Amino acid sequence: MRSLRDAFITFRRSPLLSALSVTTIAFSLFAFGLFGLVALNIRQALDKLDDRVEIRAFVAEGTPSELVDGATADIEGFPEVLSARTVSQAEALARAKSELGEFRDVFEGAVLPASIDIRLKPGSRDPATVKRVAARVQAYAFLNDVRYGEEWISKLYRLRNIASIAGVVLGLAFAAVSVIIIGATIRMAVLSRAQEISIMRLVGATDSYIRRPFLLEGFAKGVAGGLLALLLTWIASLLINRYIVETTFFDERTAALGLLFGAAIGLIGSAISVGRHLRSV
Repeated sequence: MRSLRDAFITFRRSPLLSALSVTTIAFSLFAFGLFGLVALNIRQALDKLDDRVEIRAFVAEGTPSELVDGATADIEGFPEVLSARTVSQAEALARAKSELGEFRDVFEGAVLPASIDIRLKPGSRDPATVKRVAARVQAYAFLNDVRYGEEWISKLYRLRNIASIAGVVLGLAFAAVSVIIIGATIRMAVLSRAQEISIMRLVGATDSYIRRPFLLEGFAKGVAGGLLALLLTWIASLLINRYIVETTFFDERTAALGLLFGAAIGLIGSAISVGRHLRSV
């Protein structure tokens, strides 16, 4: 309770420095939040492309429908398969006309082969798994050809890996910069009370007793900075939606994690700054 009172007194005693600290934390986390927003939307765009990964097996002309339906049921039972659906010749022609409307005349009177369209489960859409499933499907003798866009899937998978690695590296870099900036800001607050800390040491105050108000202060500043950063990121998202491109904002869970991240950075920055000062006095 005493530590809470001391932290509150510090806020009241130096409101300008406290506001500077909160603002610095907010803008550091705002930069991190913008990066997170970009990473989130890139990931969602890649997930939408990932949903389009499918295998299409073309059925030989004259194959009995019972045989095709039986194979479709077997394929749907594969552990990697989300769904398998038989597409008749009429459905294939209607789909071609719909997807390639500008070439409708080309398809007049055309006969397209029936097929089995196979969608894979999330986590089973990497090139190796898709190729393995396609090879199993190809084993059915009445299937003329099995296609799945091998080159396109390989490029998509590489892009996902690059995006994930870049996201982790840049995220850690932003986090490290945020900790350094916030730690320097909190150190200013510590130095402003250097004389008070020295007196407390002289009268026998323990390091943990001296640290506690600063840790609480850092925690409070981290939460306040996180809230302000979240507000700024939300405003930026609205502006991007309005003038550039539609984006998705963080869900409640991610926003809460962002606030916890701000609080953690405030605590870490305070702990480092106070610990360094206590070792020097």
